[in-house]
Amino acid sequence: NAALAHYSPSNGSSRALSVREMYLFDTGGQYLDGTTDITRTVHWSEPTPLQKEAYTRVLMGNIDLSRLVFPSNTAGRNVESFARRALWNVGLNYGHGTGHGIGNFLSVHEWPVGFQSNNVPLEAGMFTSIEPGYYRDGEFGIRIEDVALVVEAQTESEETFLTFEVVSLVPYDRKLIDLSLLSLEQIQYLNSYYEKIRAQVGPELRRQRLEEEYAWLQESTEP
Repeated sequence: NAALAHYSPSNGSSRALSVREMYLFDTGGQYLDGTTDITRTVHWSEPTPLQKEAYTRVLMGNIDLSRLVFPSNTAGRNVESFARRALWNVGLNYGHGTGHGIGNFLSVHEWPVGFQSNNVPLEAGMFTSIEPGYYRDGEFGIRIEDVALVVEAQTESEETFLTFEVVSLVPYDRKLIDLSLLSLEQIQYLNSYYEKIRAQVGPELRRQRLEEEYAWLQESTEP
């Protein structure tokens, strides 16, 4: 069912989960300090070579856009192709937007921030999702969605440049990542991201005495 980017359950289409296939879960909630919208895709058994390559290329696109440095007053539509490039290189694509603004106790999909043609230029302080994907009709769907804050980038230029700070602290599925496809910079980004997850989420799990969850987090964020 995840092969449909915006699937809605019905009595005729719902079915039991299986360890033999991919599972996409799009999650979110309204909290006092912000609204979340996070999507992860996992496989509980052995993914096919196509599933693994497609997932890795979606992840590459997520990383490439997340770590991009760009001039201030840049419209999202001018940079969203960075999220598609790894897929385009092998003739793959996805048919939905790459990201949207996120409100606080408002609409989760909130205009005017995002990567479409009618969105305003990106400015420091804006929250947007970054969510490339890939969908194969009747077989599987992949989407990796993070919430990112637009922040000023540290450069040697006197002009203002921007980048993204990912604030969703959820590991990716290691089983689905083909490391041979990743660049050194992408691997370094992943390791830095995992260090941040360990530093911020790990102590909170320990405080709540969630030892099983803490052990899972440590295993899932190994370099």
